[in-house]
Amino acid sequence: MFDVAIIGGGACGCSLLYELSRYKVNAVLLEKENDVSVGTTKANSAIVHAGYDPEPGTLMARYNVEGNRIIEQLCADLDILYDKIGSLVLGFSEEDRATVETLYRRGVENGVPGLRIVEKEELHQMEPALSENALFALWAPSAAIINPWELAIAQAEVAVQGGAKVMLDAEVTGIEKNGDVFTIQTSQGPVQARFVVNAAGVHTDRIAAMVGDNSFQIIPNRGEYFVLDTTQGKLVSRVIFQCPTKVGKGVLVSPTVHGNLIVGPNAEDVSVDDADTTSMGLHNVRQAAIRSVPNINFRDSIRNFAGVRAISTQDDFIVGPSKACEGFFNIAGIKSPGLTSSPAIARDMVQMLYRAGLELSPNPDFVSKRRVLRFKSLSPKERGEAILRNPLYGTIVCRCETVTEGEIVDAMHRPLPPRSVDGIKRRCTPGMGRCQGGFCGPRVQAIIARELGIPESQVPLDRTGMHIILGRTKEQKEAGKQ
Repeated sequence: MFDVAIIGGGACGCSLLYELSRYKVNAVLLEKENDVSVGTTKANSAIVHAGYDPEPGTLMARYNVEGNRIIEQLCADLDILYDKIGSLVLGFSEEDRATVETLYRRGVENGVPGLRIVEKEELHQMEPALSENALFALWAPSAAIINPWELAIAQAEVAVQGGAKVMLDAEVTGIEKNGDVFTIQTSQGPVQARFVVNAAGVHTDRIAAMVGDNSFQIIPNRGEYFVLDTTQGKLVSRVIFQCPTKVGKGVLVSPTVHGNLIVGPNAEDVSVDDADTTSMGLHNVRQAAIRSVPNINFRDSIRNFAGVRAISTQDDFIVGPSKACEGFFNIAGIKSPGLTSSPAIARDMVQMLYRAGLELSPNPDFVSKRRVLRFKSLSPKERGEAILRNPLYGTIVCRCETVTEGEIVDAMHRPLPPRSVDGIKRRCTPGMGRCQGGFCGPRVQAIIARELGIPESQVPLDRTGMHIILGRTKEQKEAGKQ
């Protein structure tokens, strides 16, 4: 039996598993997909927000500012791509000035460091590509960009090294409680635990209802994005926001830690897991973005994607024990700034579990450091040394991103090995360049099959069942004639 079962392998679930691994706690993370970070965590703006947007006194405000402080050191410890570039909230009118001044006051009250309002001349010196119609902006130097899925993957990996367990393809289908023990029915069989933490993203309301908790509902809300080639990556050097509205922080334009430019999102209520992109949605994103940065070359778009936010019927994050079931905890309604807040939420949840009776004693096997070899970032001398250590580093598999066979094999043998082509992509970036895997995809698939000792036809693109190879071409033609 486990001490704690966490449902959901997104940013919050993985952060909690990592924080619990600091202690002698027998913890398991249950994820319905074949990898962690497959939901909203892999499909968002990749921003570490400063914390000026949430209303003072809310959980959002507290966790946002605290999470911003935690993440910088966490990324250094776990070798997660991160760059503190700051953000600007643009104002185009006197009505916008009132909003920007409100955000400034909120930020000061929330404890955001370094905030100030910059006027037009300084603003355009900072970002020459901005529209001439941008008159002023709120400057927040503590904002940053990050690799969001790596934040989840890295924490899950070191937690597993420290003794925690991750169960993949383990969709939760029911929860029962007898005495002080929960029995969680999953597609991998039953799991028993003393405490359950529901961090299932857009499915948190459905999971909570399994224990009689109907205190909130999730309204899935889709945001669509453009990812532009690295040729556009230096168009701006900071995160560029417009003034927020009731439906979100608006369309942003930002560099990414991989050197691309990301543009989006819009906001549209959808059904659960509806992460399709639409021509109308992308058109609206484009029109909004050029208001801030008019010279974006959308012909250099290499990828469109959409993520689904878990917006709840409550105005704030839902973090804490369920009133309907003792020993059951919710981390729900985690919309933006959820990624930024996730490490702070996890630390607070550990203390809530402690107050509920979970014993916490230091884990001597806790793993606090992780290092990843990124061949692309090495100097010529370091590349040569790496190839001498392992000749597989001398074989380039992904030309666009300069990813070697050695890096892919390394990823396959980490504590939480990927099972799919996109799982490798999330760990060492083959397929993230201009050709989007057109050259390297089959080779990555072959390496995965070789390392796992399985046929290539069993290697999915991403989620279980997303087959790439269905059979030999001649066999398919013959089957079609019958």
